[in-house]
Amino acid sequence: MQKELLRMENIVKTFPGVKALNNAAITVHAGEVMGFMGENGAGKSTLMNVLGGVFPADSGDIYIEGKKVEIHSIHESQALGVAFIHQELALEPYLTIAENIFLGREMKNSMGMVSKDKMAEAARPYLERVGLNIDPNQYVRQLSLGQQQMVEIAKSFSLNAKILILDEPTSSLSEKEVDILFKTVNDLKKQGMGIIFITHKMAEVFQLCDAVTIMRDGEFMGSRRSSECTESELISMMVGRDLGNYYVRTFNEPGRVMLEAKNVTAGKRAVDCSFQIRSGEIVGFYGLVGAGRSELMKAIMGLDPMDSGEVYLEGKKVTKHDPIFMQRQGVALVPENRKIEGLLLSNTIRFNITLPVLYRFIKALRVNTQKEDEIVENGVKALRVKTPSSRVNCSTLSGGNQQKVLLAKWLATDPKILILDEPTRGIDVGAKAEIYTIINNLAKEGLAIVLISSEMPEAMNMSDRIIVMKEGHITGELTHEEMNQEKILKYAMGVSDNE
Repeated sequence: MQKELLRMENIVKTFPGVKALNNAAITVHAGEVMGFMGENGAGKSTLMNVLGGVFPADSGDIYIEGKKVEIHSIHESQALGVAFIHQELALEPYLTIAENIFLGREMKNSMGMVSKDKMAEAARPYLERVGLNIDPNQYVRQLSLGQQQMVEIAKSFSLNAKILILDEPTSSLSEKEVDILFKTVNDLKKQGMGIIFITHKMAEVFQLCDAVTIMRDGEFMGSRRSSECTESELISMMVGRDLGNYYVRTFNEPGRVMLEAKNVTAGKRAVDCSFQIRSGEIVGFYGLVGAGRSELMKAIMGLDPMDSGEVYLEGKKVTKHDPIFMQRQGVALVPENRKIEGLLLSNTIRFNITLPVLYRFIKALRVNTQKEDEIVENGVKALRVKTPSSRVNCSTLSGGNQQKVLLAKWLATDPKILILDEPTRGIDVGAKAEIYTIINNLAKEGLAIVLISSEMPEAMNMSDRIIVMKEGHITGELTHEEMNQEKILKYAMGVSDNE
């Protein structure tokens, strides 16, 4: 074991009415990737914000390289060698790469003027260390998310970081970008950096991390070497109970055809696509990044233009193709990005749930508050949203509870057909188990459900059938009995059975 870079002990942090951290702890050594896991609301981000100087701890001790320190600001944290790369990247899109790396520490020429040339030259070796062979004078807005993440890591080098915090770094990356990130993390590990890798994905812990620290309800639950523990053990530590097989499915006999697409084309992302969805079944849509699953569903919903093809609802051809019409016909689409497309985070749970159904309790400028209360209470209760009140803003909720509010919002429309686009992205295993139970119960009640998922275990365990897409085309369809990982990947990659 190499030298200890970081030790946080007995950290306590209280916000008005909430004890966010209670005896929280984490230890990281040089050349170690420490996975950091826990349910949404477990206190992971709060503990990292204490380390990152966003706010001070009420009590507890922090040691960096064996020396006890106090951190009262972001600048103090950075000066101690801590770099925090948040899930929402903090780069300025209209500045160059070099300007972002040295933002607030601009280099000047002999005339005292900011020198873009000096900063570009100084940025190059930092970019090379993360494998970015690009012009430092390029604007950040021109980069992919993966490249922007590498710029953030390069910036940490310019700050002489010894401890790097990566918060859900793979949540918005393609598989190729994830591979590049993992290679970079392993290179940093060899250089002696200590890395805290916050993730909800078990596969990442066992693939990348040397050890894992678990938190629950603001408290340190323990640390384990990745090679010496199991997924079940970690889940039990995270949620305080054994979830068993948390993919909950009671497969039903499908009913009549509720949604049929015939030869739907919408640009290059959806080309000549045909499929059917029946009542009481869950049909998974799987594909690699850029396969066109979300674009196909948005075109069917009327959110994006459809170049050609036909859509039928309960056997009747759709003639008026727009989202309001589709919603009134019983189709609901729960979008992939809850923060941008799904919820108004600065508004209340109540506001968000009732937004699509205002017509049900507002008539001639009169508000039926009793009906409004009923809609909100039904949604919060049915989906077990953990909240003190429906009048709190959605921004105060954990990711899992935000996802439940988003589901409640569209279930309030009483849909017959429910399209779920990555419904468990960025939420912990406990919340996932609850979402799977909700989806299963909806199918039992007769809803026709489309489940778009990038997680193969999720798609396989929750689906009656899987439809696979590649570059806008439907390349295959498998029943629950036929599906296995090899077959699905062959269709997703366009590999024929003869190869």
